[in-house]
Amino acid sequence: MAGILNQAGVVKGDKVALVLPNIPEFFYCYFAAVKLGAVAVPLNTSSTPYELSYLLENSEAKVLITTETVRKRYEEIRNKLTNCKSLILVDSPDKKALFKRVLAGGKFPEISEEINPDDPAMIIYTSGLTGKLLGAVLTHRNLYSQSTLISSVVKRTHEDIGLCLIPLFHSFGATVNMINVIRTGCSVVMMDRFTIDGLFGAIQKERISYICAVPRLYLGMFFHEGASNFDVSSLDVCVTGGAAMPPEFIKPFEEKFGAKIVEGYGLTEASPCCSFNMLDRPQKPGSIGKAIPGAEIKIVDEEGKELPRGRIGELIVRGDNVMPGYYKNDAATAIVIKNGWLHTGDLGRMDEDDYVFLTGLKKRMIITSGFNVYPKEIEDILSVHPAVREVEVVGKKDLMRGEIVLARIVLKENAAVEEKEILRYCRIYLSSYKVPREVEFVEKI
Repeated sequence: MAGILNQAGVVKGDKVALVLPNIPEFFYCYFAAVKLGAVAVPLNTSSTPYELSYLLENSEAKVLITTETVRKRYEEIRNKLTNCKSLILVDSPDKKALFKRVLAGGKFPEISEEINPDDPAMIIYTSGLTGKLLGAVLTHRNLYSQSTLISSVVKRTHEDIGLCLIPLFHSFGATVNMINVIRTGCSVVMMDRFTIDGLFGAIQKERISYICAVPRLYLGMFFHEGASNFDVSSLDVCVTGGAAMPPEFIKPFEEKFGAKIVEGYGLTEASPCCSFNMLDRPQKPGSIGKAIPGAEIKIVDEEGKELPRGRIGELIVRGDNVMPGYYKNDAATAIVIKNGWLHTGDLGRMDEDDYVFLTGLKKRMIITSGFNVYPKEIEDILSVHPAVREVEVVGKKDLMRGEIVLARIVLKENAAVEEKEILRYCRIYLSSYKVPREVEFVEKI
């Protein structure tokens, strides 16, 4: 694959966009890009043409690697793009045939560059701690800091088999289900189509020993009426992150499935993991654990002064896991990184044993199924709809998803529009996880 990228003109420092589902080709393409010294840019597979155009332009991607299903979206915007003129389809017959020939030949040309630990390895786009869509630049040093988590924190070895459920374009998925897997040498099973019965079937058939996923999945497992029909005795550890696991369900889940839930905390800007409840030390209900090896966590006040234990303030992080900054945006970087400390925008407290407890959000954000959604982005889209006078987007509590996106809309005088039209309009510009689940028409906000 590195040879294919090289033939496409990719050299050290170039950006290679990956719009791929959880398939083996994601692994091949990611490591091929970084072997060349290029920078991988994983993008959400549900990105609309509107979003894709911005992301490809902002990242200055030279090549897009994707599947036939995304080709149409790319073709809509291709002529408007400045740099990204090369398209590689991993599921095209010629690419599949070429890859099979390379594997059958057993000869792999040595194509690589000298890589510095502080060279960029990946750019992952996030709504950012500022609420704007920003590319978090993660270096090889950043990602290496995460590469031992599966072995050191979750105690997995080459004998373990994991189940890849989190999208690999997500920072959590990229680390725990790809980079950690390669470093540890364990196996990982991918599901080409997700159903809850398919999940249980995969655990039983493949003898899955660990899963890394968001709380919604574990709650789905817990409430699934057919769970007892499957043998899940191989399951040992369930890592959760992206959102808070309701603490009242942790012990019942562990008792039902005989697997330990290990909860952690992180954000894209920290590669992403900052803290974990490790298996070899006591866990405290409701805690996100202690700082991972190589990272420091403090709780500070509005002026950045460290607070005494037990006091609530902003959680800040420093260490090899913290990004150098946002791509091409020094101003946004300066807002969140101060004197080497990443200001997370999350509120919490730390006890006398260094366990951290989250208490709320300093920033205006909705966390739905592990994805961060910033209301302003949706409000900006809806505010230009011809029927909308005012709009407010909020999070609504939901057991399975944590929160869902709710749009409250005041219509212009004499305007008439139904909920389905509002949702259809949102889908033009927003990825599926950002589209409101509910719309309320109100008289005032």
